[in-house]
Amino acid sequence: MSRTHLLTIAAALCAAAPLHAEAPLLAVPGRVVYESTLAAAPAAPWRAAKGKWEAAEGVLRGAELPEDKHGAVLRMMGPVGDNVVIEYQFRLLDGVKGTTISINGVKDHVCRLMMTSKSFTVQKDDSDHDGPDKAIVFSRQAADLRPGEWHSVRMEIIGGQMLGKCGDLVGHGSHDLMATKKMNLGFTVAGQSVEFRNLKISEATLNPKWEEVKATLPKGKELPAPAKKGKKVE
Repeated sequence: MSRTHLLTIAAALCAAAPLHAEAPLLAVPGRVVYESTLAAAPAAPWRAAKGKWEAAEGVLRGAELPEDKHGAVLRMMGPVGDNVVIEYQFRLLDGVKGTTISINGVKDHVCRLMMTSKSFTVQKDDSDHDGPDKAIVFSRQAADLRPGEWHSVRMEIIGGQMLGKCGDLVGHGSHDLMATKKMNLGFTVAGQSVEFRNLKISEATLNPKWEEVKATLPKGKELPAPAKKGKKVE
């Protein structure tokens, strides 16, 4: 058998081999409870609250509408699960300010990951607005999320603990609010536009080696909290 033939077979085997899953961090993913390429226009269980959401070239595209005077919001209605791993990819388009994935409880917000071209934030949300609860930023790091490129996101919640990952950036924290019932998740867009694809939600269990893993997580450049201004994005 010629060397060329052997190389051809090897290449075919490599292409067919499954990709290695990412090593567990806070959570170990289990049964997949929801999966979508997000290639179609939003339909049940999705509900667009604000903005324009449409299928565009095989992905989901969201954009803020100036007349809304509010960031674009698309929510997936129905319980998310108590212990979960949520994974997806997003792409910023020129001119967009940022995007989030957020989790809501029975009455109000629970937590979110926030991405701009220059920052990545992992946050417990303000769950009552009028007090006494306040938002807590677990981690806000410098990022280089270039428009036009796809970026992978992972949100993990186990009990009262939360972890967010975007590319190589990782942040985590804990609060009792994280252990409350999670009724829906949502994507938001500030400005125009952001594209989303390949959403997967899995049941999860605590990684028995979490404390060891936590000690090895890379530390990005921490940033101060941004000034509170601009449109409200839920």
